Amino acid sequence: MASWLDQITVVRPIFSRHRPDGVPDNRQDEDYEDDNSDGSLFGDASRRSLFTSISQYRYENGRRYHAYSISPTREGQYWAPNDEQATCIDNISHHIFLITLNDKLFLAPIQNPKRALDVGTGTATDLSPIQPDYSPPNLRFEIDDCCSEWVYQKDHFDFIHVRLLYGSVADWPAFYRECYKHLAPGGYIEQLELSPVPMSDDGSIQPGDMWDECGKLAIECGERFGKTFQIMDMMKDLIVQAGFVDVVETKYKWPLGAWSTDQKLKDMGKWNMHHWNEGLEGWTMALLTRVMGWTYDEVKAWNAKMRLTMRDRRYHVYQSLGVVYARKPFSSSSQDREVSTSATP
Repeated sequence: MASWLDQITVVRPIFSRHRPDGVPDNRQDEDYEDDNSDGSLFGDASRRSLFTSISQYRYENGRRYHAYSISPTREGQYWAPNDEQATCIDNISHHIFLITLNDKLFLAPIQNPKRALDVGTGTATDLSPIQPDYSPPNLRFEIDDCCSEWVYQKDHFDFIHVRLLYGSVADWPAFYRECYKHLAPGGYIEQLELSPVPMSDDGSIQPGDMWDECGKLAIECGERFGKTFQIMDMMKDLIVQAGFVDVVETKYKWPLGAWSTDQKLKDMGKWNMHHWNEGLEGWTMALLTRVMGWTYDEVKAWNAKMRLTMRDRRYHVYQSLGVVYARKPFSSSSQDREVSTSATP
């Protein structure tokens, strides 16, 4: 996508992602400042211009989390780790997205965009400095909180891309208002979100089993945390309410395991099983300890039981993926024709 962008208004800080010797071991809750400048493409003056807080990581139960916050009371408001293992999970999910969309990076019918914003996809605009060391010359990175008031110019972007922000936003209507405000007339928003509730079409998931408990736990965590994990089911209506037109929603299935007879779904299922095996601890550790009050050992035991269930071939489980794209109206109402459609491949 970056190859046809003229500019993206972002800053790209590069920090070491390795945990140096002497940092406390797991089960320790501690802040650590990583000031290693190796690999930085910028000078010292540029690095000093960044907020000091973004280079201070919080280590908790053996995982590293962001410490970026506009105020101390907002530290730790994101539940996913930002360490190298988490970056690997982002890359796996990106690969599954490419398979899902037939090697497309987006579905919106954008044409000749000049400015695009990628929100919350880990290696673009994000809370944490986990971006890659090299990128196209017309792509720059920014450490920011999309839940705060945006500092961009009004009508600035031609395309805003949002992916996997479930459990991350407390006020979704406010978020979509910011998107609307900063998109140029005729510009597009596109959002891709997964449902946290595992599904089965053949009844292999039964009430009370681990898959059923997994979905219910995710929903409860979001409710207690104040940031829903069910945005996939809500985003289309909220985007319409924000004033966007030509709204198109498409639903996909992400199998978990190679149980499908369809070759594409079988391949996706293999990758998604890898995704879950590698990602389960990071998805559960902070939420279940901080929000649900579980101990570290209780989370490890639950994850072990969940992994056994994941390998049980009696289950034909999938996740639902929703993709919604929509356009900001042109200034002239006569140019717009409001359309809202849904599709399932």
